[in-house]
Amino acid sequence: MEHRRTLTRRIAVAGVGVAAMLSAPLVPASADTPAPVAPRPLTPTAAGRLASTLSGDLKDDMAGAYYDARARKLVVNVLSGTSAEKVRQAGAEPRIVKHSLARLGAVQKDLAAKSAPGTARAVDHRLNKVVVTADSTVGAEALADLRKRVAARGDMAVLRRAEGRFAPMALGGDAIWRGDGARCSLGFNVVRNGMPYFLTAGHCARLLDRWSATRSGPGIGITVASEFPGDDHALVRYTARTDHRSRVNLYDGSSRAVTRAADPIVGQQVRRSGSTTRVRDGEVTAVNVSVTYPQGRVDGLIQTNVCAEPGDSGGPLFSGTTGHGLTSGGRGDCSRGGETFYQPLTEALRDHGARIA
Repeated sequence: MEHRRTLTRRIAVAGVGVAAMLSAPLVPASADTPAPVAPRPLTPTAAGRLASTLSGDLKDDMAGAYYDARARKLVVNVLSGTSAEKVRQAGAEPRIVKHSLARLGAVQKDLAAKSAPGTARAVDHRLNKVVVTADSTVGAEALADLRKRVAARGDMAVLRRAEGRFAPMALGGDAIWRGDGARCSLGFNVVRNGMPYFLTAGHCARLLDRWSATRSGPGIGITVASEFPGDDHALVRYTARTDHRSRVNLYDGSSRAVTRAADPIVGQQVRRSGSTTRVRDGEVTAVNVSVTYPQGRVDGLIQTNVCAEPGDSGGPLFSGTTGHGLTSGGRGDCSRGGETFYQPLTEALRDHGARIA
């Protein structure tokens, strides 16, 4: 599953302040003093919209955001007290952090420029750091070099090890079969110039590949464009009369309509459908992630703790009626758990000039 795109706590000495408070007389708050605004309950979709609005308002003073699903609130990282008050008045919870997204993004890009297979880099909005992950295939020499490069970034980066190996899950709802017998999953049915197409993972497809709905069955489509590494998406044109409604197979006898595409927010609950492990749930843990597979680097991915296995590639990541991404790759499996990466659906649609069917 690789290319373009771009990923104080001040320790206050409180003793004197506390003493002053204890010695001062208790007086009622002035009627002119504005009451504090508590974070309002938000759906993930509403949180994503609010985060986008605040990003435009705060610009470089906003250092990321994430959704607290348990409290149903949006937490927004900011660099100043002034911006914190704006966030509070907008109905979100501000959190003053040390590093800007621009600085962390530069660190992520620099670490990705010389990246060994089996590594991934993501800006963790909760930690306000770049988290660099090395899987079990990264050898001692490469790991030592990576540890040195991460340490040189001080408190802006941290290294972690992960079991298993990062790899495209090439073989994800409904099964689709390539002419050579390889299996992937159909992502989303789309329309371009009034004609029906579907999206799947780029690492699944080669130009002019023919696809069928069953192994060795009659053809239903042909690949007209694919991108991998760099990105990980492909566009397949339907060549047969096939039901191409924009729905996701839930593998319980029902399906879910997908009516729009949007980028998810960190902390959001999501679901994935694939032809190997069917429907699995989890949470978005990072966005704009850079992953170096054995075949090359892919940038701008969505990272989740949803499990997946070979054959799930290309399948849809979604929440409710909103589509988010196409299954790219990851590590682990659905017995032991793991993490998976997704090509953002919004970018795939934009690159191919397509829309949800």
